[in-house]
Amino acid sequence: MTASYNRIGIMGAMVEEIDLLHKHVEKTGSFVKAGIEYVEGTLHGRNVVFCKSGVGKVNAAVCTQLLIDAGVDCVLFTGVAGAVEPSLNVGDIVVSTSCLQHDMDVTPLGFARGQIPFQEVWEFQAAADLVELANHACESLFPGRSVTGKVLSGDQFVADRAEVQKMHEELGGACTEMEGASLAQVCVMNNIPFVVIRSMSDKADGSAHVNFAEFTVQASVNSHRIIDEMIQHM
Repeated sequence: MTASYNRIGIMGAMVEEIDLLHKHVEKTGSFVKAGIEYVEGTLHGRNVVFCKSGVGKVNAAVCTQLLIDAGVDCVLFTGVAGAVEPSLNVGDIVVSTSCLQHDMDVTPLGFARGQIPFQEVWEFQAAADLVELANHACESLFPGRSVTGKVLSGDQFVADRAEVQKMHEELGGACTEMEGASLAQVCVMNNIPFVVIRSMSDKADGSAHVNFAEFTVQASVNSHRIIDEMIQHM
């Protein structure tokens, strides 16, 4: 299985999510735009550009566009999320089939939740070859601990069991986080393939104050291992 890309963009929202890239990428340069540092180099012989976007949809959107402007021809987003699919546990992994903004809500005007008014597309599909590559990496590294599914994004840290149930039943979400759908929208607008890979740091059920700090580092390590495995096969 081979996905052919010449310059791979890699994003994470937090320091923990890109820290290992600093240690493993053979760096050739860097540049700063909009206050974000973009590091260029090679990983397993592949040209990569990676960056820390910061938290939230606006940060992720700006960062994605700048990555694309820097010449990447695909974008991999790695990091942590809260589980929405009931079968998922802390440490399990979601590979995006699509991304949707759960906090885009114009239902009083007759639009569906998540629908961007007057726009044809509001659920953004991940690239099939990158999804396949990510799934293969997950099964190689963490057999039986990954699913493919819809990633829900919003500028909210979800910690309410009732809301999580709605996200699963009404929106069909597998996990919730704060960046993926905005990255996905920018990639689709630019015709750039993407996939979002999220390792579960909490159950998005009110227990995050117990789970999040403890599991974010390990979840980030898991995410990095998947990205590393994927790039070896690209």
